[in-house]
Formats: sequence, C-alpha cells, structure tokens
Amino acid sequence: LALGQIGNFLAYTAVPTVLVTPLGALGVPFGSILASYLLKEKLNILGKLGCLLSCAGSVVLIIHSPKSESVTTQAELEEKLTNPVFVGYLCIVLLMLLLLIFWIAPAHGPTNIMVYISICSLLGSFTVPSTKGIGLAAQDIFHNNPSSQRALYLCLVLLAVLGCSIIIQFRYINKALECFDSSVFGAIYYVVFTTLVLLASAILFREWSNVGVVDFLGMACGFTTVSIGIVLIQIKAVCVKHMLRVGDLD
Repeated sequence: LALGQIGNFLAYTAVPTVLVTPLGALGVPFGSILASYLLKEKLNILGKLGCLLSCAGSVVLIIHSPKSESVTTQAELEEKLTNPVFVGYLCIVLLMLLLLIFWIAPAHGPTNIMVYISICSLLGSFTVPSTKGIGLAAQDIFHNNPSSQRALYLCLVLLAVLGCSIIIQFRYINKALECFDSSVFGAIYYVVFTTLVLLASAILFREWSNVGVVDFLGMACGFTTVSIGIVLIQIKAVCVKHMLRVGDLD
C-alpha cells in the first residue's frame, strides 16, 4: 500500500491529474483477479465483465488524455492557486463541507449514504491538487535560488492541507463503512470522488483547455466505461455476500 501511494504521488507530478485519478480504479479489477487466484474467490460473469470493462475504459482514457502538462513550475502553480475562479470554487466547497459536517451529517449521515460520500469526495478537491502541488513545489526546494524559500513554505502549507483532508476523509469513510455495505459505498464513492476531483483539477490546472472535442468525448466514454466496470465488480461482491448469508441461514 505504501509503495502504491508513492507511485500515485510520482504519477501526479509526471502526468495530468485528469488521467491519474480515473486510472486509480484499476486497483479494483486487479485486486479481484488476484483474489480469484490467490484466495480462491469465485469470479462470476459479472465480475469478469466488470474487469474487462475497467481495463478497456482505462485504455480509452490513456489514448485520449491530454498529452502535456498545463502547470510545470512553482510560479505557474502559485498563479493558479490565487486565481479568483479557483478561490471562489474552494469557498463554495468549504461552505458545503461545513453544512454537511456540522448540520446534515449528524442528522442524516447514518441513513443516507450520499452524505458521507459527499464529504469525502468534496475533500478530494483539496487532496489531489495538494498532492500535485507538493510535487511541483518540491522540485524547487533544493535549488539554490531565491524561490526555494517560497517553495518550502508552499510545500508546508500544502502538506498541512493534505494531512487535514486525509484525516477527515478517513474518519467519514470509517463512519460510512459502519453503516453501509462496503461494496455499494466503494462503487458510488469512486464515481463521485473522481468526478469532483476532475472538476477541481480542471478549474485549477486547466488541463482541459488543450483537449479537442473528440478527445473530450473519448475521455468521457472511457470514464463511463470504467465506472460501469467498477459497479459490476461491486455487484458481484454483493451477490457473493448474499449467497454466503443464505448459506449460513441454511
């Protein structure tokens, strides 16, 4: 898991966020395939179809993804972070998080799965851009130039934001798993989280500005295909759990 997170961090610094985030779903089909061989878990037709769709959608995403980065230096990152559009978006996200955490979640969280999913997904608006920003700022920290000090401060701020958002996400993911089925939560969470992260990245990094209509439609189709594959794999898990429960009752 640690190696996987290091790989994610390196990927965010090397390629556009719009490609890395959806491809994170590949861990689900690969995990299902490994479980069928190593743990002897049965992979039914829905699970196999879900794995196939997830891999096919990922290939489409890779083909149609942006071919170059829109932000490559610390100065460009600072300019993007202070953009009024992105600042306005963050204010809206913070307001929604405050409403969800302090007002809606205590009353409706245990009965409505979308409350906890919305909190964790909105926090992705801070997690993924912060991860990418840390990678960009870290490139200038060890250089002997006037911008290295600013890069260090920016990196520390982004680390603090990243740490807080991850801690809050863990808390509400655990709350959700106490109240709802993990398979259902995982499928819905992937779709909502990825959608909001792509929205935040599009506003901050403007990665869609150089994407043509054909590539945009291709990425939309690829993301939809991956999402359908993930849902099918999770439906397979729900079916297996139901069969086990029926067997226990018998």
